[in-house]
Amino acid sequence: MQGFSELRLGPLDRVRISVAPHPGATLLSLVADALGGRDQGVPERWRRAVRSTVPDTAPAVLRPLFAPEFSVIPDCLTPTATMPGGDTAAQFQQLADLSPDRLLAELEDDFGPSVPRQWQGVVDRPRDWIHAYARLLHAVWEQFLPVWKKAEGLLQRETERVGSAVVRDCVDALLPGISPRFRTSGTSLHLPDQQARTFELADRRLVLVPIVSGPGASMFAPDRTDIVWIGYPVPGVGLLWNDGADPGPGPGARAADDPLTLVVGRLRAAVLRAAETRLTMGEIAASVRSSPANMTYHCAQLQDAGLLHRERRGRSVVLSRTERGSALVELLSL
Repeated sequence: MQGFSELRLGPLDRVRISVAPHPGATLLSLVADALGGRDQGVPERWRRAVRSTVPDTAPAVLRPLFAPEFSVIPDCLTPTATMPGGDTAAQFQQLADLSPDRLLAELEDDFGPSVPRQWQGVVDRPRDWIHAYARLLHAVWEQFLPVWKKAEGLLQRETERVGSAVVRDCVDALLPGISPRFRTSGTSLHLPDQQARTFELADRRLVLVPIVSGPGASMFAPDRTDIVWIGYPVPGVGLLWNDGADPGPGPGARAADDPLTLVVGRLRAAVLRAAETRLTMGEIAASVRSSPANMTYHCAQLQDAGLLHRERRGRSVVLSRTERGSALVELLSL
């Protein structure tokens, strides 16, 4: 059963909010999903791409960080240590320079004199583990970097969206909609966490971190004295996965070049490809350059054919492919 930690924000008109599209949060989310068993909604073909860049021992290296019963990562190991500023190059250098003594000291601070069983191998050979971990993160980021660069437009729009909400004093409308995995109650934000703890924002800044990995991205760090940062999926992330990995024919491609377009038509083929991850109808309409009325008609036809699932979430309609729809796309994309 999913647990939740509570972040008590206090009066919303006093909450200081900023945005930080920090690459380390995206890297951590991607690794957690593809290699650590923590589902963030990353499409399966990209999980395979990430796994292909690292050795078979990668899951064993990462097991201490993502054990199901714990969600604690020592500060010296997280690629988000420089939040809200910094870059991946600086973080990789910090990992390369990390001393075993510092890692062991932080493990003792986090867990006491007896570390959990999954960390014992790290304690026994800390230097070897640090090197393996640093190489693994670097390899994954090199694989993912082209997608991160393509995300610049989405990240910029999200920064502007949050900034506009803050300037207009609409924080109460902003926070409930940043992730379907988060819950709000009064002036508290409830975040997925097996440890189910309670934190006070107090006078710290709340930093929103849009993540480019999957529509289920979720992470947070409540322990710093200056900020609390919350990672959530950047709106439209599924469009990047579709474009960055296996986009299929573009809007101007001839039907003869694409079997799926021949079978269901250009617009419906584009919708099915975009709906690999859960996106709102508005996001998909923008990606395929269709009017809302036209989208509604074609999506209804796809739903009647058992290829598409529609679900209302608040004011939005979320679209996702059914198993039958995914099977059709895979069959006609070979």
